[in-house]
Amino acid sequence: MCGIVGIYLKNKKYHKDLGKLLTVMMNNMATRGPDSAGFAIYSPEKKKKFKYSVCFQKNDSKSFKKIISKEIKDAKIKVISDHLVIETSSHPSKVLNIIKNFEDLNLVGYGNSIEIFKQVGNPKDVVKEFSLEKFSGTHAIGHTRMATESAITTDGSHPYSTGEDECLVHNGSLSNHNNLRRTLKKRGVEIKSQNDTEVAAGYISDGLSNKKSLKETLIEGLKDLDGFYTFISGTKKGMAIVRDEIACKPAVVAETKDYVAIASEFQAMAHLPNVNKAKIFEPEPGLVYSWGE
Repeated sequence: MCGIVGIYLKNKKYHKDLGKLLTVMMNNMATRGPDSAGFAIYSPEKKKKFKYSVCFQKNDSKSFKKIISKEIKDAKIKVISDHLVIETSSHPSKVLNIIKNFEDLNLVGYGNSIEIFKQVGNPKDVVKEFSLEKFSGTHAIGHTRMATESAITTDGSHPYSTGEDECLVHNGSLSNHNNLRRTLKKRGVEIKSQNDTEVAAGYISDGLSNKKSLKETLIEGLKDLDGFYTFISGTKKGMAIVRDEIACKPAVVAETKDYVAIASEFQAMAHLPNVNKAKIFEPEPGLVYSWGE
């Protein structure tokens, strides 16, 4: 049992409040996943700029900042708790190679639009640690985890990102993730953890890299991904949700002219603006719903 949430803002007037809206959604899902939490924030992309979200463990962030600033002259770096976000015009091929040289660093996501933060602990504490309420943006996805498939570590926390500006959160479990992991690795998809969700994220990024849309990829996933699951996946354009064809994992959607919100339980969305006027529905099994894509 995990908690998943997502919100896509149609109305720009709410962009400044994205973090505040997501904070309450995450806090209200804390009871579904007390082990760890994480979230992905999407903001309007800056042309020719990339952002890299990095989690450091034993490394001294000050020394790392010095090295990055030396290697990448235009790097802008912000530190939030045990995460760094590096913004630069340097191509990913260069920056990713630099990051890989640091054994105690974990790249959790990168792209033109995305920033990802995740940490072990009670979701309410994690949200507070990263000051989520201060973030702005266009859409966001979050997760509160009850560990089942792998250890309680940052590496085992969601969201997972295995491609540029792509991420996934998941409630459920996959039965064929080991075979699929081997197949994806042969195709060049990098999967670092033993978590089944990262395999699903790799499946999605593999589909996107082959010029398929997010919706097309998730539709194909219904026949390739075995198990019980509800996925919320994001790209810089928008987000999508899909439940497997048995649909034993809960989800509810609330849609107004200003936003679309998704959560495992309605209580996560009860505070949203004018939610009493929203179209509220449970996603049908085996159907993909997408917004902005």
